[in-house]
Amino acid sequence: MHGFSRLEKYQTPDEISYLFNNEDPENVWAEATDIVRRMSPGYDFILVQSVYEDVLRLFHGEYPGYCTVKTPYHDLSHTLEVFLCGLRLMHGVHVSGDHMADDEITLVMLATLMHDVGYAQRRGEESGTGAQYTQTHVQRSVEFMQRHFFEIKNFPKLADSLRDLISGTEDTQVFSRHDFSDDRIHMLGQIVTTADLVGQMADRIYLEKLLFLYLEFREARFGNYRSMYDLLCKTNQFYKIVRVKLDGPLGGIYKKLAFHFKDTMGVGNNYYLEAIEKNMAYLAKIIAHDEAELFTMLRRNGIAKKIQTLIAPV
Repeated sequence: MHGFSRLEKYQTPDEISYLFNNEDPENVWAEATDIVRRMSPGYDFILVQSVYEDVLRLFHGEYPGYCTVKTPYHDLSHTLEVFLCGLRLMHGVHVSGDHMADDEITLVMLATLMHDVGYAQRRGEESGTGAQYTQTHVQRSVEFMQRHFFEIKNFPKLADSLRDLISGTEDTQVFSRHDFSDDRIHMLGQIVTTADLVGQMADRIYLEKLLFLYLEFREARFGNYRSMYDLLCKTNQFYKIVRVKLDGPLGGIYKKLAFHFKDTMGVGNNYYLEAIEKNMAYLAKIIAHDEAELFTMLRRNGIAKKIQTLIAPV
């Protein structure tokens, strides 16, 4: 198992891109514990580790009453990248001088882990992939979380704060209009929602994964995208909206990621923002070409080939 030392003094592009490789839950957990110990050496991981294991079981179809999570974009890797981005951002906030208490660390970890569990399907509702819940998945995530902490974990006091943090990730609601219980919960909500946006867009295969997202939107009849190419063409505008949100209601808190990398790697780069800008630059090249060239330009991880086997006649 790799420790936190694997993040120190990266130099090459391949090593930087490894920051966004969240496929192995064991490595992600090892990295998560190292980050938390930088903020709180004596932190008690028992509750969060148990929830981490429960979320893994949910995605793998081993959670009682639920099927394997089948949404191709909102998969386990997406949850883990948001989880790890949230931890790095929280650590950056802490290093910048805004001390994170143990209960706040717990809330951010739990909220990022459970923000998309609403895509999971109960036994008996297996039709589709779960993408049909696109417009209701946040509320479903909140409901799952509440049952989990009331009935299984017996931590009902956590549920109200977690409801606020998870609800803040709802795309269709204006973040600034969300009614957070106090200023600290509002700040934690900024961390969670920022991690959800920045974590996914910094993914090395974000552009390829957008092909999966199109399939989810098509299943949900959401967004009126005419094709995968159409979604990609509109992603640049989406990013402009995201930047306004990041710098506006989310308070520019994404900038604190630079403090994390300065503390762990000795350089003040915001590798998340740099990765997003690279993705957007390559996206511009893609949409400058004809739609027929789409699959030849998005070749990472064999996603294009998987897509071609999944596409059904419209």
